[in-house]
Amino acid sequence: MESIKKGLRLPLEYIKYFIKWLICATVLGLICGFVGVVFHKGLDTVAELNGNYPWLLYLLPVGGLVIALMYFLSERFGKLDTNHVVASAQSGEKISIIMMPLIFVGTLITHLLGGSAGREGAALQLGGSAGYNLGKIFRFKTNDLKIIVMAGMSAVFSALFGTPVTAAIFAVEVACVGAINVAAIVPCFISALSAYGMAVFFGLTPVSFSVEIVNDFSYVLLMKTVLLAFLCGLVAIVFCLALKKGHIQTKKILPNPFLRAIVGGLVIILLTALVGNRDYNGAGMSIIERAMNGEARIEAFLLKMVFTVVTVSTGFKGGEIVPTFFVGSTFGCVVGAILGLNPAFGAAIGFVALFCGVVNCPFASILLSVEVFGGQGLIFFAIACGVSFFISGKYSLYSTQHFAFSKINGIVDSK
Repeated sequence: MESIKKGLRLPLEYIKYFIKWLICATVLGLICGFVGVVFHKGLDTVAELNGNYPWLLYLLPVGGLVIALMYFLSERFGKLDTNHVVASAQSGEKISIIMMPLIFVGTLITHLLGGSAGREGAALQLGGSAGYNLGKIFRFKTNDLKIIVMAGMSAVFSALFGTPVTAAIFAVEVACVGAINVAAIVPCFISALSAYGMAVFFGLTPVSFSVEIVNDFSYVLLMKTVLLAFLCGLVAIVFCLALKKGHIQTKKILPNPFLRAIVGGLVIILLTALVGNRDYNGAGMSIIERAMNGEARIEAFLLKMVFTVVTVSTGFKGGEIVPTFFVGSTFGCVVGAILGLNPAFGAAIGFVALFCGVVNCPFASILLSVEVFGGQGLIFFAIACGVSFFISGKYSLYSTQHFAFSKINGIVDSK
């Protein structure tokens, strides 16, 4: 009888674990899903306002000043950025609840006034903050806090982009490259699916593109895809370095955060005037859609990098993933055509490969291609992600991202 009890103990532990996370992750997913819906609709509203009232761009320095003031007054709450959320997913360190309203308002201001930024930075911060603080309410210990932070990240990411599988794997893959916390997979899937359900209920449309993908395998097509992915890996390095150096140099030249924000706003206004259009302000989803139809200007990817580096380096909020999609799709469209690929197919490869290169998440990137492009041409997307991942080395959008193994020889990386 005693042996039977011992034999049942372990299965009961797994069942208990599953029920625990089924409840906690579902609650978190519904909360984060609702936050994501409100945030998404807020972004749509401010984007529409920016389009209807072009003069709002000239208030960008004032908006930067407001954001700088908000974060200056909140310094006592500790670090309040995406890097801190990624670090918390590794160690379970504290994330202040104040991060949620700050990133929410800061991102809306940036998009309202025409800064070049995305929304995933806000998604990870909103979700990570919600997850951590809900975990404290549940009195979770450190290991469970790390998991619920990941679950929160995946939930808001899923609600905003409509890619629940990608969101779940991204959250567990991004914290430590090459060493996935398998205990977090189920909670992240549950929270991502709950948030996705909430987003669908409120009528949000998942990010997807209808692109003619070549399914017939050929070595010529494969080699062209490999070459494009190789170049995307190099662009990923340039983008990550530009963002890193941009942060360092702007703080060095303009140590005062208020002056830095004002100057940043003025530079974006000047750049917009020089370019002569608003293609590089805001998230730029319309330009991404154009690239997916085989249309992109040859200089578009470079200009988007410049606009984004100036925006985020001077204190404006949002994120770099949607700009990464912009850069990748326009670069892929132009260079793909030069290589003899269908420009739309090149844009799709660039979209996924550059994402993989800057976040170092090959599994999430492959799944992204399935959820965004429907699963066609999977072998080409998979090889593109692998090549870009390898070529981009240890460069990353997130300075706190840890690499468990070297990409070169698979040796445990102690750095």
